[in-house]
Amino acid sequence: MTEQELIAGCQKADSKAQKCLYERFASPMYGVCLRYLKNQMDAEDALLNGFMKVYQNIDKFEGKGSFEGWVRRIMVNEALGFLRKKESLYLSIEDDHVQVAGGPSADHDLAEGELLELLRTLPAGYRAVFNLYAIEGYSHKEIADMLNITEGTSKSQLSKARAMLQRRLTGKEAVAS
Repeated sequence: MTEQELIAGCQKADSKAQKCLYERFASPMYGVCLRYLKNQMDAEDALLNGFMKVYQNIDKFEGKGSFEGWVRRIMVNEALGFLRKKESLYLSIEDDHVQVAGGPSADHDLAEGELLELLRTLPAGYRAVFNLYAIEGYSHKEIADMLNITEGTSKSQLSKARAMLQRRLTGKEAVAS
């Protein structure tokens, strides 16, 4: 089924087209949700809610830009909404949150799974800003609008997230188990 046929079928609430759309996009969109949320169950919930919104709003897709990009935007918004409900975006780093320990060296090649695990250890606000800026490619202004924070807060949280990741990669900081 072509993308256009898929969209047309979903606009008619065709269950076969909806299933095909889910099968085509579930895996990459699950990865998007998992980058924002700490655990698999929350990511799955956000993914399913996101697909419900895709199905409900597919008539609003205007064909400008890629369909996958449109779906991704819905998933990011859903994950951020879920994150806002579950966690404060302004978590402070508590002393008991980190401990000094040895870790991988900075030149260690991280597998995608290891990087994902490392990102999950960031406080919610840092993780959201880092994902939106470094992975999704949003500007600080767009991030500020999406998260209802100032551009300065976005820049600050990105800087702190990068510093925390760098410390963890060089083994100067590790998350307490």
